[in-house]
Formats: sequence, structure tokens, C-alpha cells
Amino acid sequence: QARLVESGRGLVQPGGSLKLSCAASGFTLDSWAIGWFRQAPGKEREGVSCIDTSRRNTNYADSVRGRFTISQDNAKNTVYLQMDSLKPDDTAVYFCARATSCASPRADFGSWGQGTQVTVSS
Repeated sequence: QARLVESGRGLVQPGGSLKLSCAASGFTLDSWAIGWFRQAPGKEREGVSCIDTSRRNTNYADSVRGRFTISQDNAKNTVYLQMDSLKPDDTAVYFCARATSCASPRADFGSWGQGTQVTVSS
């Protein structure tokens, strides 16, 4: 059974960094796209970043471009999200999910993880 598990939750000060992990099991990353999403209290879930693991294409939301970096480690079957220059607005529960392409509509993303909390506060 395909499963994704997020880790790396934390409380950081503005300007700080945090690295999230999305570990896949029950399938290999090849031929799948892995997306990072986040949901802040009272807000809708939004896409943050996505990586097409076979072609290594990546994309980012405008709000995080230049600050966040998505990467993959096929040996560990894991996708990472390196978050730098964090802002209070980045506070949210972060989720990862898979789809056949980063261009897939949100409804086609599945195998959602349980989420991991990121809090940016002084």
C-alpha cells in the first residue's frame, strides 16, 4: 500500500530554517510527482512546491520561490523541502502527496501524509 510520511516539524524564529522530509513506502518515487502542500488555520490548503521525480522538474508557489528548495533522494525514497528565510506566514501544517505529474489537478493527488506542523514565531 502506497504511503507517505512527513517529518521535520518544528518551531523556528523568523529568518530561520527547517527541513521537512516526505518518506515514501509501498512504491518507488520513479514516475511519480511529489507535491508539498500546506494549510494554515482558517485557510484553504495551498500548493507549495512539486517535484517530478523522473524528470527532476520542480515548481514553486510565488510565495516561497527563492526561499524553499525541493529535492529528492531516490536511495532513501524520500523527498525533502528545505525551507529558509522563514516568515510567520509560513506557519501551517505541511503535507505531501503524490500524483502522476506536477501538472495534475489537486484532486488527482493522493496518498496524503498525516502532515507535520511548522510554526514560525519569535
